[in-house]
Amino acid sequence: MNFINYIIQNREQIFSLTVEHIRLTAIAVGFSILLGVPLGILISYVKKLNKPVLGFANVVQAIPSMALLGFAIPFLGIGTLPAVVMVILYSLLPIIKNTYTGIQNINSQTLEAARGIGLTKLQVLTKIQIPLALPVIMAGVRISAVTAVGLMTMAAFIGAGGLGFLVFSGIRTVNNNQILAGAIPACILALLVDFLIGLVEKSVTPASMQKEKVLSKKKIKHRKMQKIILSSAALCLALILITASIMGMNRADKVIRIGSKDFTEQHILANMFSDLIEERTDITADRKINLGGTQVCFSALKSGDIDIYFDYSGTAYGDTLNYPPISDMEKVYNTVKTDFKDLFNIDVLKQMAFNNTYVLAVTKETAVKYNLKTISDLAKVASGLKAGTTLEFLNRTDGIPGLTEYYNFDFKDTVGLDGSPRYVALNNRETDVVDAFSTDGLLKKFDLVALEDDKNFFPPYYAIPLARAEVIETYPELVPIIEELGDMLTDEVMIELNYKVDELQMEPDVVAKEFLMENGLISNE
Repeated sequence: MNFINYIIQNREQIFSLTVEHIRLTAIAVGFSILLGVPLGILISYVKKLNKPVLGFANVVQAIPSMALLGFAIPFLGIGTLPAVVMVILYSLLPIIKNTYTGIQNINSQTLEAARGIGLTKLQVLTKIQIPLALPVIMAGVRISAVTAVGLMTMAAFIGAGGLGFLVFSGIRTVNNNQILAGAIPACILALLVDFLIGLVEKSVTPASMQKEKVLSKKKIKHRKMQKIILSSAALCLALILITASIMGMNRADKVIRIGSKDFTEQHILANMFSDLIEERTDITADRKINLGGTQVCFSALKSGDIDIYFDYSGTAYGDTLNYPPISDMEKVYNTVKTDFKDLFNIDVLKQMAFNNTYVLAVTKETAVKYNLKTISDLAKVASGLKAGTTLEFLNRTDGIPGLTEYYNFDFKDTVGLDGSPRYVALNNRETDVVDAFSTDGLLKKFDLVALEDDKNFFPPYYAIPLARAEVIETYPELVPIIEELGDMLTDEVMIELNYKVDELQMEPDVVAKEFLMENGLISNE
C-alpha cells in the first residue's frame, strides 16, 4: 500500500525519468547498431581486422561499467554524452560478433550460386548475405538493447538522469519504495524492448527462413498486428525524441547549472538554492543532482559542465588541495578561498553556518560494551573491531589513513560501503564502526552514538558554495542570495532537514521548498 501511495504521489517524476531513460537508451542502441553492423560486415571481409576489432570489443566488455564511466568523465564531462558513449561501447560486442557470425555461416554454395548468376560483391552482400544473416544480427541487437536498459541506470551517477536516479537515491536513504519505483519501470522497459525487437526480428526474417512456409489467414492477420505494434512503438519513440529536442531548444537564455554530490544533504542544498535563485531572479536553474563524489563534481566545475556546487571547507583543503588536515577554521577557509581562485579561477563564497564534519559512529550496544565516548577510547579496542566506511573515506588523508596514523591504531578489518548500506551493515552487526557526517539524518534514524574527536583530527567541514568566476561576474546578484540562505542553515536545521528525507521518506526537493516557504524566502504559490 505504501508503494502504491509513493507511485501516486511521485507519478510525474517517475514518468519524466522513464521518458528520459527511454530517450537515452534509444540513442545509445541506435548508434550501437550504426557502428556495430558495419564493423561486423567489415571484419567478415577483411580478415586481418577480425582479431583487433573483436579483441577491443571484448576488452571493453570486461571493464567494469563504473570504471569505464570514471575514465570517460575527464574527457567527455558529465551528463548525457559520457553515459551514452559508455552504453554504446558495452553494446557493440554482441552486435559485431553476431553480424560477423551470421555472415560467415551462410552456405558457401548459396554464395557461389549468387556469383554465378552475375551478382556483384555489393549485390551479394545486400541481397543475399544481409537478408540471410538478419535473424542472427537481430539476436545480437536484442541482447544489446536489453542490456542497455539496465546499464543506462548508471547515467544517474553523472547527472544524465533516467530511472537510476530513483534506484540510487533510494539505496542511499534506505527507501525501498523509491528503489522499486526505479527498478520496476526499468524491468518492464527491458521486457518491452525485448518483445518489440523480437517482433522486428520476425518481421525482417525472410519468409523462406521461417518455420511456417505457408502463412494462414490467421497468421497473416497476426503479422499485420505485429507491424501495427511496431509502427506505434516507433511513432512513440520519435515523439519522445522530438519532444526532448524541443524542450532542449526552448531553454531560457539565462541558465546556471547547479550540481550536487550523491547524498541527501547535497540534494537538499541543490534544490533549495535553485528554488531561491529562480524565485529572486530571472535565471533558470538547471539541476545536475547526484553527480557522485568530490572529484566528479569538482572536475565538472573546472570543465564548465556545472557552474555551482556545494562542497565543504575541510574536503576542499585536504582532499582537493592535498594539504594535511588542521583544525583552524579561519585558516582552512582562507587558504581554500585564495588557492581556488589562483589555481582554478573558482570563487569560494561565504561559508555557511553549519559544520558537517566527519564523525565515527557506533551502535549504543557497542558504545556500552566497550565504554566508548571518544575516538581515543575506540583506539584502545579497534584491533578487535571491523569498520565499514565509504570508499572515499577509505582513501582520503582526512579519512582512515590519516585518522589511524594520528590516533595510532588499526582496525581488525575495513570494508568499503557507500551510502546507506554501511548503516544497514552496522545495524545488522556485520560491522562495528562507520564514518558519518555530523548532520546526517541517518545517525538519528539508526539511533547511533557519534564518538568525540577528542584530539581534533578532523578539520572543519563548513559548507561552502563553489562557483566558476565567470558565472559570478555575469550574475553578481547571486552572491547575496546564496549568502543569506547559508547564514540560516545551522547544524540543527540541517540535521532536521536530512532526517525528513532519510527517515520520513520525504523527497529532497519537497523538503527544500517547505523550508523556504516556512521561512518566507519564497512564495507559497
